[in-house]
Amino acid sequence: MLMDLFDRLFPINRSITGNGVRETLHILGECAPIRQREFPTGTVCFDWTVPKEWNVRDAYVKDGQGRTLIDFKANNLHLMGYSKPFRGYVSRNELMEHLYTKPDLPDAIPYVMSYYREDWGFCVEHRRLPEFTDDWYEVVIDSDLEDGHMTIGEGFIRGSSDREILLSTYVCHPSMAINELSGPLVQTMIYRALKDRKDLKYNYRFLYLPETIGSLLYLSQHGDELVAKVDAGYVVTCVGHGEAFTYKKSKRGDTLADKAALHVLKQSGKPYKVVEWNPFGSDERQYCSEGFRLPVGSLMRTMYGEYPEYHTSLDNRSLISEQVLQETVDMYLALIETLEANETYVCTHIHGEPKLDKRGLYPYTGGTRTPEQKLRILQTTHLIAFSDGQRDLMDIAETLNLAGKDMKEAALQLVEHGLLRNVRTSSELQTAAGKRD
Repeated sequence: MLMDLFDRLFPINRSITGNGVRETLHILGECAPIRQREFPTGTVCFDWTVPKEWNVRDAYVKDGQGRTLIDFKANNLHLMGYSKPFRGYVSRNELMEHLYTKPDLPDAIPYVMSYYREDWGFCVEHRRLPEFTDDWYEVVIDSDLEDGHMTIGEGFIRGSSDREILLSTYVCHPSMAINELSGPLVQTMIYRALKDRKDLKYNYRFLYLPETIGSLLYLSQHGDELVAKVDAGYVVTCVGHGEAFTYKKSKRGDTLADKAALHVLKQSGKPYKVVEWNPFGSDERQYCSEGFRLPVGSLMRTMYGEYPEYHTSLDNRSLISEQVLQETVDMYLALIETLEANETYVCTHIHGEPKLDKRGLYPYTGGTRTPEQKLRILQTTHLIAFSDGQRDLMDIAETLNLAGKDMKEAALQLVEHGLLRNVRTSSELQTAAGKRD
């Protein structure tokens, strides 16, 4: 299913505005409900402004014999993103001023854009430069660059609490695989897996944005709400390639998002590396900016800038696989299960150990015990010993080298017997009582 979706989405000419974004969101919306929201050109978002809307019908360069040397319809990376309309004949020297190549990757078409300065240009494989020998060339860019709208996508799943998990990806790059489509594909499969569940504690918000300008716009309108409600968030990008995982921390570095991601990666047994937050990257730059400092990291595979095909036509279908995409979906779902299960408890029996056997929580008879019984005894005794209202399930699980989500059942059993009290639930009940009074 993932690669079928990929094949439908890959040819679409996406940019920070335009019909390509709308079509992409419509296709992804077949898997999970995505609301499209439109914001007009000129909308101010902090220091930025939503630009004109850009759409392209055709673009090409022909030589003096009428042969097509560059064709947007063959690969949309051939046209510089946001190229203004142009029709005319140009000299070879003038064409070369508007022609972009990547000498270190002579077989690659580079990805070049000019969002905020009106210009035009084409991109071509460096090895093909010797083909441009004529004195004059016909250049046609049949595009619209005019007042319109920027489109963002948003999905939402309501849980039982007022706390929120944020997942954000971007839908503004044309035909590239790792650094674009892997993110929206994985995020949509996570959304699809969660959308019908009735047992979720957290609310889940899924954002599909044009990179940078989209997150700035969303923050300008909803930033205070996110600060008030988000417990953890992740930017989903570059998730379709590589054996290992990469986790980029939030700017704060010690948030629930960071703790849960590192805990799940450690327990997974998969190879991974950790990257400290830095201002090079994706929308975590905006979410973690000083005005918001949201608990947002990014769980990736091979990250942007760390593979040679980055931002070129060589970042294509051959680099990603259904298996790697699905493994990433599964890792995110394990992370979500950990966040869902995680709670902080306080032990209510503080004078010595409680007598567990009279509560059915410890065998009356000694002797041989099954591995399952031994594990449950370890979980139960550690929960009682370490539940001090400060350490959560992940902290206690770490003392046993277990996954935090695997402690949930033992903790709920102790709550049922009155030996643990959920700090969050108690706080919510006190808050509710205060409101009633």
